[in-house]
Amino acid sequence: MNVEYVSTRDNSDRVTASQAILRGLAPDGGLYVPTQIPKLDRTLDELAAMDYKQVAYEVMKLMLTDFTEDELKACINGAYDSKFDTPEIAPLTFADDVYYLELYHGKTIAFKDMALSILPYLMTTSAKKNNIKNDIVILTATSGDTGKAALAGFADVPGTKIIVFFPKDGVSDIQKKQMVTQTGDNTFVVGINGNFDQAQTGVKQMFNDTELAKELDNAGFQFSSANSINIGRLVPQIVYYVYAYTRLVREEKIHAGEKINVTVPTGNFGNILACYYAKQMGLPVDRLICASNENKVLFDFFTTGTYDRNRPFHLTSSPSMDILISSNLERLIYRIAGYDDKKDSEFMKELSNDGKYTITPEMKEKLADFYGNFADQQETKDEIKRVFDDTGYVLDPHTAVASAVYQKFLKDTDDGKPVVIASTASPYKFTRTVMQAIGHDDPSKSDLELTDDLAEVSGMRIPQAIEEIKTAPVRHKTTCEVDEMPEVVKKFLGI
Repeated sequence: MNVEYVSTRDNSDRVTASQAILRGLAPDGGLYVPTQIPKLDRTLDELAAMDYKQVAYEVMKLMLTDFTEDELKACINGAYDSKFDTPEIAPLTFADDVYYLELYHGKTIAFKDMALSILPYLMTTSAKKNNIKNDIVILTATSGDTGKAALAGFADVPGTKIIVFFPKDGVSDIQKKQMVTQTGDNTFVVGINGNFDQAQTGVKQMFNDTELAKELDNAGFQFSSANSINIGRLVPQIVYYVYAYTRLVREEKIHAGEKINVTVPTGNFGNILACYYAKQMGLPVDRLICASNENKVLFDFFTTGTYDRNRPFHLTSSPSMDILISSNLERLIYRIAGYDDKKDSEFMKELSNDGKYTITPEMKEKLADFYGNFADQQETKDEIKRVFDDTGYVLDPHTAVASAVYQKFLKDTDDGKPVVIASTASPYKFTRTVMQAIGHDDPSKSDLELTDDLAEVSGMRIPQAIEEIKTAPVRHKTTCEVDEMPEVVKKFLGI
């Protein structure tokens, strides 16, 4: 089956997977989606006998059909190697009667590593396949984790440059230190005076700026994206849900075909959408539990059918979820609208002009796979403490939001199917929040100094990613206003 990709806003715009990866965002501002979602062509028992790389190939070959077997396996082997600190790549840990899928064993100790370790390989392979002569400029906005993972993935990759914008007062101290100490002559990090939504909107505007595109092309550059709007980010994320399910089969925790539920802490909607795609490919997932923090725009959407970003923006202890414009939701909207690009375009225009849109009752019925809820700051803190006190297992605040929401799901539904919770970041990225929650904070110490205390209390080894930044010099000091972003980009590129 040959899978092509179309824009959610103009489905006459058909491209190959490699072309979609190179573009990142469609020229009309839409997101690329597959024309069809293929079914897994290996049995669950066969997949259970495979390691992570083998499962990755079996899933990704179905979605990236213009890559040859050799090309795809080279990308996978380059990505999932010793940069991960566990041979399983994404191990499952059983605690508190749930299975935590630990997606933070990569170079930057967050789930973004799972996709951003392979994206540079997919991107450079795509450039060769399409005879691209320009340097690829990765332009991305981050709410905390994507930025560092993308920087680490693309640092010193020939033929690429990477520019990351982040809200300078909207990420954790450790997330910020990870980014501003990034090495690589092709890397550039900028703190904006604004929030993540403003950074993301600024990036999208630059992608849609035809004059800027001409200036770049004349200088030998073209934009692409490392955000989850890029289908090259989304497809690798499907893999770990298939892998998690087949580990449960392999370990005889479930039998092949038995349904499970999956809980995902959600901001930009990409991670949970990947699980939805895995379900469409035939993975026996029942409910997709969408966990929000106090920025509960998705919870309200699933409850009411209205997506409304006109609300206060909350800075929370789970900054990667501090988002009011969940870009990847557009891919789901297009699907439940019956693949109607005109209808999707109208919704997105309403979102841009009025800050909200309301789906039809028929569309809302197609959201039955999803359960939405949220956890506030106190509930998040309480959940970290409860799980640690009961089990000794330490959750980061994003995973704690998911865990707290899962407890609400249990009360609401009494649905006791086996559940996998996506554990999206190491607690070492958020030491202050974690130590405050479990009652071991020391206000006289910095977040980095608290890592030693967390190791002592929890018995968890301090990740190499943390050890490295303790003494790393700050290399990136640029800050700007939101409206200055294009000029900052041009200055870095020497245009």
